[in-house]
Amino acid sequence: MTPTQNPIRILLADDHEIFRDGFRVMLKKQKEFQLIAEAGNGKELIETALQCQPDVIVTDIKMPEMDGIEATKKLQAILPQTNVIALSMFEDEHLIVDMLEAGAKGYLLKNANKEEVFEALKTVADNGTYYCNHTTQKLAQLIANSDYKPEKKSEKIVFTERELDVIKLICQQYVSKEIADKLGLSPRTVESHRVKIMEKMDVKNTAGIVIYAIRDGIFTI
Repeated sequence: MTPTQNPIRILLADDHEIFRDGFRVMLKKQKEFQLIAEAGNGKELIETALQCQPDVIVTDIKMPEMDGIEATKKLQAILPQTNVIALSMFEDEHLIVDMLEAGAKGYLLKNANKEEVFEALKTVADNGTYYCNHTTQKLAQLIANSDYKPEKKSEKIVFTERELDVIKLICQQYVSKEIADKLGLSPRTVESHRVKIMEKMDVKNTAGIVIYAIRDGIFTI
């Protein structure tokens, strides 16, 4: 963070006080972030968000009063400029999908290391998307089972035929060397395509590519 940049203002929602304490300690020495408020349930999250209007909201999913999914839906309607990250212990595929469809820009599991949490906060604050690799695996399972077929977006980014080939193979969980073998390319060329794809999609990792592809209908069964 440069001297002219303001810290990212964060609101944390979780019904476990011990988790909020740990999250607060984690951010305390990080000048890039400022934990400005906390909430213990979904209803309190909405009320607090309206008062402090944070840059990023980090929320658990299963909470009393109102869960994180419903709270995120409501927040997207009343504070669309505020981006939401789900940080949960739950790995259920349908909870992940419900949270993303509610409007969350990121999804992390609570066993994520602090560096990944910091990267997710910065990426989402910059209007990007960030999903942990485990989320990618879960969504890939849904794709394989034809359980998740979101509607295509009206605004489409143009990809080359080769980029589309790479995207589809990434969605099938092939690594760069395997993709290179299948397409008759060098691994270095595949990595170059991957970087260009992420730039076009404005995502930071493989998980972001998969989420974008399934949301935009690029990868279908």
